[in-house]
Amino acid sequence: MSLSTNKIKQYRTIGHGLNPVVTVAGKGLTENVIAELNRALDDHELIKIKVAVTDRDARKALISELCNNCRAQLIQEIGKVALIFREVQKPDPKKSNIR
Repeated sequence: MSLSTNKIKQYRTIGHGLNPVVTVAGKGLTENVIAELNRALDDHELIKIKVAVTDRDARKALISELCNNCRAQLIQEIGKVALIFREVQKPDPKKSNIR
């Protein structure tokens, strides 16, 4: 899944006003965290996550692994917050952040 530059800019603009809905802490990517990420992506499509890992390289690796596990695309990463996107086949317009 590859997004155009215009779509990425649009999603960054939308993401600016979002708050993180999932926090990944010291235990890393547990089954519960992945389940919650999948639920949030199914509901909202575009979400912010907070990765509470101090080491920059470990944080980048964790975000990459998270995107691979959830089949999501990284839109933006600033510090400990990442904005990720996964398109849903039948989005709920009341819950989706991009519809």
